Amino acid sequence: MTESRRRIGFGVFAECLLTGVWIAVASVPVVTAPAAFAAGARHLRRHLRQEAGGVREFATDLRSAARHGWLVGLAGLGAFVAVWLDLQLARAGLPGGRVAAAVGIFALIGAAVTVLRAAAVWTPGAVWRALLADAARRALRAPAGSLLLVCGLAIVILSAEFLAPLAVPVLGILAAAAVAVEERGRPGR
Repeated sequence: MTESRRRIGFGVFAECLLTGVWIAVASVPVVTAPAAFAAGARHLRRHLRQEAGGVREFATDLRSAARHGWLVGLAGLGAFVAVWLDLQLARAGLPGGRVAAAVGIFALIGAAVTVLRAAAVWTPGAVWRALLADAARRALRAPAGSLLLVCGLAIVILSAEFLAPLAVPVLGILAAAAVAVEERGRPGR
């Protein structure tokens, strides 16, 4: 590998880590997480195309994505709470609690993958409902990419379990993985 290829690869890696910090900060209100991932993914796409972009462009994209993206975040928060309640019922020993918890966990994982795929292709002016519908279809048609994103989610969770601050930059790597999955799945690739 030549020196310039290493430098480019390290630059992309560093940009992913920085983007992870931006995503984490923008996701503090929780309901803004889908918009933060969308802005982060757009930033990484700009970086890969060698277009100018920084924190100002990220903030502009975040505001644009959050206009309706907060509803996606609110729905995700509601789904998380519902699954948490299912887990509490399963621990309490209610009949059918384990099955309900398992179904809820799989549904939550599927929803998270769908949101990540939608965020990876978000552009200003895009309608979240259409993005999510298309992302759900792509998630089912391309299970390998979806599995990659499930593994990425697991890495974020395990990083947070191991050392909580480590999960922050890993969010950028998850956004980059979502962009890569979507780029790989584009026609003509």
